[in-house]
Amino acid sequence: MYHGGFSTPIIFTLTTTPGTYTYTMSWEAPAKGITIGGDNTFYVVGCDFDVTLFEYGTQDVVGSCMSRCGGKKAPTGVPCNGIGCCVIQLPRDLPGFQAKLVSTNTTATQSDWLHPGIMAFMSLDDYEYRDNTTAIFSSWTNVRNFHGAMLRVTIVDQPSCETAQMKNASYACSSCQNSSSGGYGCYCNRQGNPYILDGCMQDYNHKPKEHCPASCGNITIPFPFGLEEGCFANKRFHLNCTSGNLTVSFSEDVQYNVTDVSVEDGTLTVNNMVNGSNEKEAIFIQTKYDGYGLYAPMEDQFDFSMEYNIVIKWAVANLTCETAMQKDAMHACRSSQSYCLNVTHGEIFMGYRCKCSTGFQGNHGTCQNFLGSYTCTSCPHRKEFDPIKQQCVTSAKQHSLLLGIVTGTGCGLGSIIIAVCVVVFTKKWKKGVQKRIRQAHFKKNQGLLLQQLISDESATNKTKIFFLEELEKATNNFDATRVLGCGGYGTVYKGILSDQRVVAIKKSKIVEQTEIDQFINEVAILSQIIHRNVVKLFGCCLESEVPLLVYEFISNGTLHDLLHIDVSLECLLSWDDRIRIAIEVAGALAYLHSAAAIPIFHRDVKSSNILLDSNFTTKVSDFGASRSLSLDETHVVTIVQGTFGYLDPEYYHTGQLTGKSDVYSFGVILVELLTRKKPIFINDLGAKQNLSLYFMEGLQEGAIIEIMDPQVVKEADPEEIGDICSLAEACLRLKGRDRPTMKEVDMRLQFLRTKRLRKCNILPEVSNSDAQMLPSCYSLEQEHSSSLTLPR
Repeated sequence: MYHGGFSTPIIFTLTTTPGTYTYTMSWEAPAKGITIGGDNTFYVVGCDFDVTLFEYGTQDVVGSCMSRCGGKKAPTGVPCNGIGCCVIQLPRDLPGFQAKLVSTNTTATQSDWLHPGIMAFMSLDDYEYRDNTTAIFSSWTNVRNFHGAMLRVTIVDQPSCETAQMKNASYACSSCQNSSSGGYGCYCNRQGNPYILDGCMQDYNHKPKEHCPASCGNITIPFPFGLEEGCFANKRFHLNCTSGNLTVSFSEDVQYNVTDVSVEDGTLTVNNMVNGSNEKEAIFIQTKYDGYGLYAPMEDQFDFSMEYNIVIKWAVANLTCETAMQKDAMHACRSSQSYCLNVTHGEIFMGYRCKCSTGFQGNHGTCQNFLGSYTCTSCPHRKEFDPIKQQCVTSAKQHSLLLGIVTGTGCGLGSIIIAVCVVVFTKKWKKGVQKRIRQAHFKKNQGLLLQQLISDESATNKTKIFFLEELEKATNNFDATRVLGCGGYGTVYKGILSDQRVVAIKKSKIVEQTEIDQFINEVAILSQIIHRNVVKLFGCCLESEVPLLVYEFISNGTLHDLLHIDVSLECLLSWDDRIRIAIEVAGALAYLHSAAAIPIFHRDVKSSNILLDSNFTTKVSDFGASRSLSLDETHVVTIVQGTFGYLDPEYYHTGQLTGKSDVYSFGVILVELLTRKKPIFINDLGAKQNLSLYFMEGLQEGAIIEIMDPQVVKEADPEEIGDICSLAEACLRLKGRDRPTMKEVDMRLQFLRTKRLRKCNILPEVSNSDAQMLPSCYSLEQEHSSSLTLPR
């Protein structure tokens, strides 16, 4: 049983003074709800005093005692019995006490043998004299240690358990007991903390483990007794078996032989002490409740020897049958053919035990009882005996487990089905939303118009309109690692289509409708072009916010990169490579201007729009700013567009776009190939300078060799340099009518190339008309050898 409380020393010492005969001492609880327990004893040590104890506050008499010495020393080895000390047992819990001590020795002096003082204390212990000294006072104060008084703590927010239980919010107990001083306390019939919900632990094992030893010698050991851990209901039912002898321990030092154990009678029979002599031994069997509720033996002292047996009653718990049956989990009587029996010894209540009904024998545990007989065979695995149905059934735990598994499985499957349905519905809903968004983009990007343009029967090049999903898959959702390049036009990604074609996907930075018109224009133009030196357009996608163009993938970068990335190193392009590149660009532009079904002006010719494929074949790209003309048109007036350094001065001033504007831009590329300088470069003075003006000034001053790339001077002869410079000067004239056409530029470059090949004894003498039909630059062997030196 657990009560809230604590132990504290309460000690008073007084020095007697001759002529003073009355002394008082008092103690008051430090706080409300704290009382000194009724199981404490008030001890007064001294000679010739009468003591009266009062309840503090009410002055009600609690008790009185007398101490006498009569000039003799106190006897030793016996309890305090009024000789040298006296005691007052507290009848109940008190909030405090006051003691009055009156001396009856009016003749004592300081020279007397008695100690001139008094000691009083409260204690939970029973004390005896345990010394042979003649000084009573010193024998109690210097030798003995005591535990102090036990103070109880009660809850005083309500006057009783009944009223407290009505206040569920503040009710603190697992089990409740009223306090005699007001309020209530909490307790457990077994171990645990009664101030915690379900804090009282059950101290009774209903189900012993399997395969427990059933006997010791010729004595059967029924449950609740047992020999091994898990086989007995409680440690107080623990028996020991040594060499066929059954013993029980009432204390750590003493064991007794067990001669019989009876479940039916609720008795345990013992005889002599183990390892004791043949002389009569004595057992003092404790009767006070010890907190376990398992044994409540007879209360008297018994003498017995080898010839005598002692029969001891036992109970399973210090509960009444009514209380035990209300708490079914703690009720020990499991068989339907058994009943609960309150156990007493005389007037002392011991607890309860179980007994088989009339006509039945056996145990009250898990055995099966039948009319006139019983059996204790175990039920199959995962089953237990039902005392009501009288048969083995699926255990409640197993049933709960199966129910839980079925319920859990059902709930899990239901949850999975719901989750799958939600996912499928969400995906369909998202796809529907994406489809509507893509349709809106397709319409905004003039997809219907473009479909008509690229499906025209006159267009020999089949251009495809891609779905956005195809291009997302091809670029790994436009991953940053797939970026080939960025610029003012937008971003180019490398992609791999489902048919394993490697492509470049251009994602423009277009936000204005006029720019969307340019995009549509580029697709319409490129869909009409079939030329080995013009980048091939595979198709486009109009389902994204910004339209996408899908080109063939050109692997070796741009002419701009080869010429200008690191001018401190010798250029990897030889003089013959530069002539070949110039011829291929001129041929592509000449085709656009005169050979295409409708004349096309590129309008943004520059070295960064000239690409080199894996064989270093030139590819003219980026037709976003291009314009096509009807056959009867010579020019078109547009908003000026282009790149500074390449921009035609006449087009810049008049806004009239003609084929001569592309000629001027090509002239700048020729100068780049000759000088390896950018169209706008930083001169020796640190200022920006226009390459076209720089080149024209060098021609006028006769310093053309000084401005050439040293590699060109080294590989080309002066006549070849002069011819190319003369052609570049013609292309860069300020007035468009003074410039040659792209067809003329192409023919002059072809002628210059033919002269170089003849000079190297590679070609025989042929007519001018035949020279125009010769293959480009080198023989295949020479061209392949040259390309090996270029970066891949």
